[in-house]
This record gives sequence, C-alpha cells and structure tokens, in this order.
Amino acid sequence: MTDFAVTWDYRCPFARNAHEHVLAGLAAGAGWDVRFVPFSLGQVHVEDGESPIWDRPEDDSGIVALQVGVHVRDTAPEAFLGVHGALFAARHDQGQDLRDRDVLAKVLADHGVDADAAFAGVDDGSLLAQVRAEHEAAATDHDVWGVPTFIHDGAAAFVRLLDRPGEDGAHARSTIDRVVALLAVPNLNEFKHTSVPF
Repeated sequence: MTDFAVTWDYRCPFARNAHEHVLAGLAAGAGWDVRFVPFSLGQVHVEDGESPIWDRPEDDSGIVALQVGVHVRDTAPEAFLGVHGALFAARHDQGQDLRDRDVLAKVLADHGVDADAAFAGVDDGSLLAQVRAEHEAAATDHDVWGVPTFIHDGAAAFVRLLDRPGEDGAHARSTIDRVVALLAVPNLNEFKHTSVPF
C-alpha cells in the first residue's frame, strides 16, 4: 500500500483538481493510505508585521470550512471523502461562500454529519488549534508553502494538475501514482511545461 499526505485549502482550484483525483482514485480501489492535511492559505498570505490569521480567524474566508473538514476527518471518517469533495464543489462548482455556516451545514447534513458538533469545535477554538498545529507542522517539517503539496517518504512537492478526473478512476489512479513516484526522484527539483497543454 502506498502512503502519502496531501495538503488542502478549499479555496484553491488546484487543490480541488488534485483532491478530486485522489478521491476518484480511492473510489476506484487505489491502494493508497492518504493523510489529508489542512493548510491555511490565509496564514500563508499574512504580510510581515500583521498578526497571524490564527489570532483573527474572522478575517479569513476559508478557515471555518477548513476546520469543519478536519472535524469530519477526525470524528466521522466514513463521511469524510464525501464531505471533502462536496465542500470543494460548493466553492468551485456552485460558487458558494464557505464562510456561510448554512452552506457548510447543508453539506454536512447531506452526508449525515452533525453540523452543531462541528460548529461547537469551531466556536471553542479546538478545531482552529488543530488546523494551526497541522499547518505549522507541515511548514516546519516539509517546508510546505502551498496547496496542494504531496508528501511521501520525507519528500514534498507542490503539484498543479490541470484537469479534473470526473468519473475516470483509472486516469485518477495513474495520475496520482505518477505524482507519488516522482517524489522518489531526489534530483528532480522542478519539472514544468513551458506551455499549457489544455
């Protein structure tokens, strides 16, 4: 079984693309053990001299959804993959505001998750502390600076996938398998097409 981690923030379209590949591959039976790691783009974009987003989460448009995702991942893992995909869809396919708790509550209810329990963890600060700890660990341990970053066997790489897999599980599996395989090539630091092939 291949194990890897991948970072996410629901606002990033490239994170959406990569996570859709991961979700479609898992649905198609890929032998992966995936650790989903929250990473706040709001914190990454804090200017020098500004207070960290952890001290003013109300200023960040994605932090509540990130906390809700972590809550589901840790307390209702059987629902996580569905909720995870639905939160990306709410933001990117439906154009919904992930600061709106009604939007988040509907996604949770649609997947049988108690929204009140999730929001209790948001309101008491425990989920924010969890997101912060995982974000800071990724930044410290692997120099992560964005999403999606794949982490495998001590190596980490930011990856931009340009397509969405739809229902093509075979394509999703082969794409992610190639990404993880490239992480094992230590002398390959950057590989970027000179033009967009799509």
